Parts: sequence; C-alpha cells; structure tokens
Amino acid sequence: MSNLAISVDPTEVGLDPQRLARIETHFAKYVDNGKLPGFHITVSRAGKLAYSSMYGHADVENGKPIADDTIYRIYSMTKPICAVAALMLWEEGLFEMRDQVKWFIPSFGNQKVFRSGTLTAPRYEPVTEPMEMWQLFAHTSGMTYGFVYANPVDQMYRNAGFEWGTPKGANLEQICDALAALPLMFQPGTEWAYSMSIDVLGRVVEVLSGMTLGEFMQKRIFGPLGMNDTAFYCESDKADRLAALYVPNPADKKRLRSDAMGAGALNKPIADLGGGGLVSTTSDYLKFAEMLRGGGELNGVRILSPRTVEFMGSNHLPGNADLTAYGRPLFSETTFDGVGFGLGVSVTVDPVKAKIPGSAGDFGWGGAASTNFTVDPKEDLVYMIMTQLLPSSTWPLRSQLKQLVFQSLVD
Repeated sequence: MSNLAISVDPTEVGLDPQRLARIETHFAKYVDNGKLPGFHITVSRAGKLAYSSMYGHADVENGKPIADDTIYRIYSMTKPICAVAALMLWEEGLFEMRDQVKWFIPSFGNQKVFRSGTLTAPRYEPVTEPMEMWQLFAHTSGMTYGFVYANPVDQMYRNAGFEWGTPKGANLEQICDALAALPLMFQPGTEWAYSMSIDVLGRVVEVLSGMTLGEFMQKRIFGPLGMNDTAFYCESDKADRLAALYVPNPADKKRLRSDAMGAGALNKPIADLGGGGLVSTTSDYLKFAEMLRGGGELNGVRILSPRTVEFMGSNHLPGNADLTAYGRPLFSETTFDGVGFGLGVSVTVDPVKAKIPGSAGDFGWGGAASTNFTVDPKEDLVYMIMTQLLPSSTWPLRSQLKQLVFQSLVD
C-alpha cells in the first residue's frame, strides 16, 4: 500500500492553506458536473508533501473512490521515464547526443523524407542530415503519430498499423523497423513534431543494455526508487486497484466509461513502449518526479547526476526557440507559446509568453488520459494530477492546475 500522508504544514514551505483549498474547490466541479470521474492532485515543496486532494471515483459505476494506491494508465508520462533510462546509459558513455540513430538501429539508415504530393502520389527526397540521438529525445526526428490527422505521412502510419497502437504481434525491434520504413515528415532536426521518437529511444535502451525496456526500468529505476506499482501492465493481483478509463460522450462531453480501450492495461505487452505503455500510482510517480527535483537523487538513491537533470530540463530546440516558432501546430501534450523542449520533457522558456504562470526552466509532461506532472527547480516545487479521461485535450486541466498552484505560493 502507498502512503501519501501530508508531511509538512503548507505554511512552513510558503504555501497558503486557504489558497491551496481553491484547487479542490475548482476541480471538484468537473467531477460534480460529470465531466471527470475523479482526481488525485498533489503539491510538494522542498521535497515535502504539502497538499494532497483525492476527490471522486476511480470507478464511478462501482462506487470505488480514488485512493492513495489507485493505479492509472499514465500513457505519455512514460516518456520522461524512458528518457531517464536512456540518460543513465548516456552517463555511462554508451552513446553521445550527436550519434546517429542508425548506428544502433540499422534500419534507420535508408530513410526518405516526404516532400510533397498525396498519399497515392507522394514525392520524396533523401535525408540530408542523418537522424541523431538527441532528436529522438526532443521530437525533432521527423517522425509523427498515426493519430495526428494533418499530413499524408500520418495516414501512412495508420495504414501501417500505427494509429492508437502498434502493428499486432510485433516486438519492439519489428516496430522500429516498420517505423524506419515509413517516410519522415521533415528533415531531421529542422522542425518539432510530437511523435513515436521515444518508442525508438526505448529500443536503443534495449540494444545498449541487453535487456527489455521493462527489465531495465525495473532494475535501474523502479526497484531502486521503490516504485512498486509501476510497470508495463497491471498484474492480475492488482487489477482491482486499476482505475476505469473514461472518454467524453460526444453528445454532452460528460464522462463515458470505455472498458474496450481500458482493458489493454491488464495484458502483458509484446513490446514495452517507452512512448506510452506504463501504469503507475500517484505515490510512485511522485517518487520519480521528486528524484528529478532532487537533481537525480531520492532518499539516498542516485539515478542521475544533477548536471544531467539540468541538461535534460534545458531547452534543446535550436536558438532557444519555443514550439510555436519551431513546431507544427499539431496536437501535443503541451501548449506551444513560450514553451520549448528538453530531453523527454517540455520546458517553459517564457511564462509571460505562455500566458500561464510558472517559472522559466520548469519542466514536465502529461499523458493521454489527462494526467500531468511539473517539476519547478526555481520554486522547489512538484505538482501533479492523476485522473483517467481520454483525450487530455478535453478540458484545460493542466493550465488551470498551474494557475491555481502558483496563486497559492505566498513566500
């Protein structure tokens, strides 16, 4: 069982309890209005849990409330964990950021770039600069996602079995070879687009470590940090703790249970997908986030060097550009104005430009079921929301959480 007891009086760490209470008051309306099933929101400062609000249900239909040990599908919040796994190998000197991806996955050696035309009559050009490792971390590889409907390349992904999943029966090596056979949307390193890059990064971890991605994460991250409920699927003896998954009803946007989509989390996958496969709990993910806030260390266990975490949370887009300047205005788990991208995480470059309070240098990421975490080194803050509503673009939960956390800071 997880234990997420408040460990500090909020006033001791510069947070106003009455202002913190506004967080639950605000988000409870989503639950009471039938828009969200329930949520768990936490706010920590200086490594101490100052606020924890559980409201609503993990399973509405069966009357099961959100609990400390509720297990959630975290989807793309898997990505920062995969990035950390790769950075651990980078710290051992097993690759450099400018190394070419094809050195580790040879099928990436003969790619082409979509230039113009249509799905049936595409025009391609050769890759001018080979795809580099840092571009996998930073989503500047030229890859895309099949669920994006913006470009003929997206349709090619869907035709190849990459829409809300991967080709049936394929292992990670086969998945990456299939991705390598698809055209790139743009020349590597020239633009930003949310993509399956981190899944490919996960394969590099497997190649370099000789383990599956799940084995590596368990041995090097989850075990050492005590993340006992985080894995690539929910085992049968924990299934009763797995939250139900909901989608908005097209008619009124009220929550609608989706067991068909949710059931996948109960089965051991053939491929461990670094881009979106993990399930976790609030307390487990908080340990991961606190490790990052602590400069790569938690409770005497060091995962990364402080310099590596700083490097990870720096904006790696050329010229310190934000996503508006460098990206395509497609779906992503973050806003684009005033936000850059680091190694597996989005990074705030300019809160004023973003029009959302925060700190330059705060970083984090979210998942498809509306989960999100932020680490703010300047304010020594970690805040997080866990819920299960797909897709994350349904309600502006992330920007509202940031706004409400910041108005509670009074030091």
